[in-house]
Amino acid sequence: MAMKEQLQRKTASVLLGRILRYVDKDPQRNILKLLRFTELFLGGIFPKKYLDAMKTAIRDDSNVYYQYAMNLLRDTDHAYLKKFLLAAGLGAGVQGTKKVRANREVYHCNIPFLILMDPTSACNCHCKGCWAAEYGHKNSLTLDEMRSVIAQGKALGTHVYMFTGGEPLLRKKELITLCEENPDCAFLAYTNATLIDEAFCDELLRVGNMTLALSIEGTQKTTDARRGEGMYDAAIRAMELLKKKGILFGMSVCYTRENVEMVTSDAFLDKMVALGVKFGFYFNYMPVGANAPVNLIPTPQQREHMYHWLRKTRGGATGKPLFVMDFQDDGEYVGGCIAGGRNYFHINAAGDMEPCVFIHFSDSNIREKTLLEALQSDLFMAYYHNQPFNDNHLRPCPMLENPQCLRKIIAQTGAKSTNLEGEESVEALCAKCDRFAQDWAPRAQSLWENNPHPHPKTQYYRDSKESK
Repeated sequence: MAMKEQLQRKTASVLLGRILRYVDKDPQRNILKLLRFTELFLGGIFPKKYLDAMKTAIRDDSNVYYQYAMNLLRDTDHAYLKKFLLAAGLGAGVQGTKKVRANREVYHCNIPFLILMDPTSACNCHCKGCWAAEYGHKNSLTLDEMRSVIAQGKALGTHVYMFTGGEPLLRKKELITLCEENPDCAFLAYTNATLIDEAFCDELLRVGNMTLALSIEGTQKTTDARRGEGMYDAAIRAMELLKKKGILFGMSVCYTRENVEMVTSDAFLDKMVALGVKFGFYFNYMPVGANAPVNLIPTPQQREHMYHWLRKTRGGATGKPLFVMDFQDDGEYVGGCIAGGRNYFHINAAGDMEPCVFIHFSDSNIREKTLLEALQSDLFMAYYHNQPFNDNHLRPCPMLENPQCLRKIIAQTGAKSTNLEGEESVEALCAKCDRFAQDWAPRAQSLWENNPHPHPKTQYYRDSKESK
């Protein structure tokens, strides 16, 4: 960290410690005081409508965001929480965002807010419809390679790193080392939860800048049906331990045609909240890989259900004290597709830089190119010049909802298949999406035309004639 950033961090650390102790004395009353202070002195940074909404929520004991705030303060170890807020709020939210935006103007390409990478292709599970278990144990990023990715990323302004795989906690010692070496970065690991134990929890508390998203898919029956026998119980045990230790964590849910109703039920959400889950990342099942069953893709009716369910679940009066998001049905809040480095990209365990964790094509590898060279490569620049792929941001993906876009990009750039279980052509992949794309289009158009939707500033932030 530069001297200026170190000073900012030291000052913010002292201030955060005082704020947490102050809030603890009388949470509801003192949070309101802090919001009034923020409005008085920082009103130009935070829009008044958001501050008013927060004040309304905190005044109302029945509002789910009041309950969420109280749960967060009660359930999370405060020393850990302070470190995580410093990493995510100051490191990523303030220092990182400024540098990312500046470098987008300098380099005229996408610069990501976060990078997702696979420490290893190895996995101890074999989930139906998941390609990772087919990869075997042959591919891994070395610790120095991951260090290099983070160093290059931080130079561009990227201060958020997520780990997937494979099962990333097979490399948990190295992941803790990366957290320790980069206290100004926020880390998250998607995990099947089988490797979470007391010793690892103590390490998470020590470094303070990593959170976890545990894979779970509704009931024991629906979870074990896709992920394997005993996986539900493993996730529940891990959640109980994480809550006991005071560690911030969430859940990762792949919704399929078979489990949509279960993973959106009140009973499921209420149980997750009681276990201490604070966020839920919902992912539409993608038919990636030669053996991926197409019949697990949710139906258009189920996608519409997800659209309405998300908005109800996040409502202050109608929702749950749990923040949920869906990277398909929340496309309208981020201006469509966020891949290709627009907000994130993916590095697989062989070092291939892919535009998306679900788009297994690449023209760059970290062992041959820098991150910036990859972001300026033909493949990533094709994303840069063509995003958004659809003016209807309920159809964000160039593969699932707009397969003709991915076909065109791969044909024009010559990007190669990087599917580690065996080459899959763009035609074979997109052909599995054509029917859903066709059937979803009229329903998505009706939702887009008949419901209010935001116009996010990030939608057209790029410095290019096409985007302006």
